[in-house]
Amino acid sequence: MPLRPDSLSSTPNAVSDERALSRRRFLQGTILGGMLAASPAWADSTTNLGLPSGPTDRELTTAFPQKGQMILQRTRPPLLETPFEVFDRGVFTPNDQFFVRWHWAVIPQQIDVTTFRIAVRGHVTTTLALSLADILAMPRVEMAAVNQCSGNSRGFFAPRVAGGQWSNGAMGNAKWTGVRLRDILDRAGVKPGAVAVRFNGMDAPVVDGAPDFLKSLDIDHARDGEVMVAYLMNGAELPVVNGFPVRLIVPGWYSTYWVKMLNDIEVLDAPDGNFWMAKAYLIPDTPFANVKPSETGFKNVPINRMLPRSFFTNVSAKTTVKAGAPVALRGIAFGGDCGVAQVELSRDDGKTWRKTKLGNDEGKYSFRQWSTQVTAPPSGALALQVRCTNTKGDAQPPEPNWNGGGFMRNVIERVALTVA
Repeated sequence: MPLRPDSLSSTPNAVSDERALSRRRFLQGTILGGMLAASPAWADSTTNLGLPSGPTDRELTTAFPQKGQMILQRTRPPLLETPFEVFDRGVFTPNDQFFVRWHWAVIPQQIDVTTFRIAVRGHVTTTLALSLADILAMPRVEMAAVNQCSGNSRGFFAPRVAGGQWSNGAMGNAKWTGVRLRDILDRAGVKPGAVAVRFNGMDAPVVDGAPDFLKSLDIDHARDGEVMVAYLMNGAELPVVNGFPVRLIVPGWYSTYWVKMLNDIEVLDAPDGNFWMAKAYLIPDTPFANVKPSETGFKNVPINRMLPRSFFTNVSAKTTVKAGAPVALRGIAFGGDCGVAQVELSRDDGKTWRKTKLGNDEGKYSFRQWSTQVTAPPSGALALQVRCTNTKGDAQPPEPNWNGGGFMRNVIERVALTVA
């Protein structure tokens, strides 16, 4: 039988968890590669993302295994964006509409869970080859955490920058179940002098000589007890394009570190100089990673912690409200690398702000719903802004940032509703 949501509350017993693993289910869904090559048509329909530099139209597709309708940004490697209306349904993003981002198109078409292993090697006392049964036998932990692409909302950068032109849907929130990375490292025995831990997955470059996708964390971060190796996502096995059978969870950090199909953990005794740490995913070492388009000479550092964000989810620029009538508003927010302290609404271009009501707190790394009500004016437009402040006191800025990577947008969100 497949892993079930109710197994989350069961005792972390190796035998019961092993029985819950469905080898047949794990091997199901490994049709991705063949499907990518053979599918004659991707689009069900199209949607307009409203990107300032265009093109704004994107195909909507249900062609990917284990996925519902998604915004198709790219087929190879898969880049699938969550339709934004999904975020109005609750703080947890359903697995079948959780965004997808891969760097390389060579993704395994078959994963045999009976032979799958995670290597733990490098600057350790004992080299390990952990099976899924080994992982399931370890103490189990759960955490709600937002997974957000570094380039989420890149399509709104002006002037335009290269890269996937995402709208705001390259993010999702899930309840992750797995084991602490620290427990895995302790089992191997980290030697004195270790400085970083590097992670690799089962995807591969499409051409010889291209850099394998590798990411690393400082040793203290890797051992902080929050970084996880997850095998469940919202109580179910991970969809194949979201990293099945296990992926790394780095709460509060951008998803470039959340390595999918994780099968190699290497402890390093020197800083990681691989391409994806030394040259890719670098940001200006400035507030909000912000520089002028023509600016040079600034220091770059690897991208790291997420910033606070908030969004409207039940209204958009296409919404029409009745003159003088009450308007219910709601949305989601997250604090980035910590919790949400407050979400505020402004209807006078940011001159004054009032607090909204916050929904259930699912954890400091989770989405949190906010809600409030306003009265529409007698005519014209109802212009609104929403702003999140996190528990560290960091708030969304009134002006958007800019950098050449199109990373870390978190400007105050604005919407104007038509009054009729």
